[in-house]
Amino acid sequence: MQMCIDYRQLNKLTIKNKYPLPRIDDLFDQLRGASVFSKIDLRSGYYQLRVKEEDIQKTAFRTRYGHYEFLVMPFGLTNAPAAFMDMMNRVFQPYLDQFIVVFIDDILVYSETKEKYDEYLRIVLQVLREKQLYAKFSKYEFWLSEVTFLGHVVPAEGIKVDPLKIEAILE
Repeated sequence: MQMCIDYRQLNKLTIKNKYPLPRIDDLFDQLRGASVFSKIDLRSGYYQLRVKEEDIQKTAFRTRYGHYEFLVMPFGLTNAPAAFMDMMNRVFQPYLDQFIVVFIDDILVYSETKEKYDEYLRIVLQVLREKQLYAKFSKYEFWLSEVTFLGHVVPAEGIKVDPLKIEAILE
């Protein structure tokens, strides 16, 4: 179960963060020639991003059990995706466009060779450890020759739309 507070009034007053989310086709362009993949999903992504001390009171809500404030980024804030994407891009900046694709809390590690793949995966896991970012172990996928990412199937031969997405649209 995931709690979500109605932050519509706060969102109306919030200066919108115009941080650009990457275009999916640009992300997939990086994968040309890759033959080995890993997919890592961060556990409760937004909850790994701390709220600034001066903004904590803005996340306040009341229930019949009391008054509460979030210390981490709650779901429902208008700038949450942009803030999280910005943090992820800063964390992985040295490796973007080389062997890692980041889209909000989804991480894709890719390589043309198995030898380089080992090195790249080790780097990504080390960065996650150093930055204390936690992945969802049940969603780890390593050493894949084909991966489903952002609604597309990515094999070494080229990218195609996930057949399950097409089937869902047709139904």
